[in-house]
Amino acid sequence: MNIPFLGNWRKKRGPAFGVAVFSDGEHDHEGIAELLSECELLRSQAHQAGVELDDSAASLEALDQLVPRWRDDEEILPWLGNDAGLYLGTVIVRTIPGAVWDIWPNGQPVVRLASGREIDVVATGHTWASSGAPELSQLYAEVSEA
Repeated sequence: MNIPFLGNWRKKRGPAFGVAVFSDGEHDHEGIAELLSECELLRSQAHQAGVELDDSAASLEALDQLVPRWRDDEEILPWLGNDAGLYLGTVIVRTIPGAVWDIWPNGQPVVRLASGREIDVVATGHTWASSGAPELSQLYAEVSEA
């Protein structure tokens, strides 16, 4: 959809970060993990490219190798960035002991490691989708060593 004034607005303000999770105060970590792991757009794009997203570190490496055709589409880029960040968080939570999803007061989902360090995976996903760096597998490797 091409809306001229919207294109100008985006140029002035940058991409929208569109993930927020709100709850009644008690975090249902399993429910949140299930919700955030869907990543439908990213899973669809990966499937079309022949990459299976099985929530493993190897799948992050495969994502890093994809040809970034989405960078030409300003409408899909922010959504794919959200999904990439949520998928990175899903892999971290499912494979690194003690890692859990946490929700900041503003609704922003982050991954909290056993050490207490919090990682804004959605911001990382946006950066990866728009520039390719840092690589998702590189951040995963850094986090898994901590």
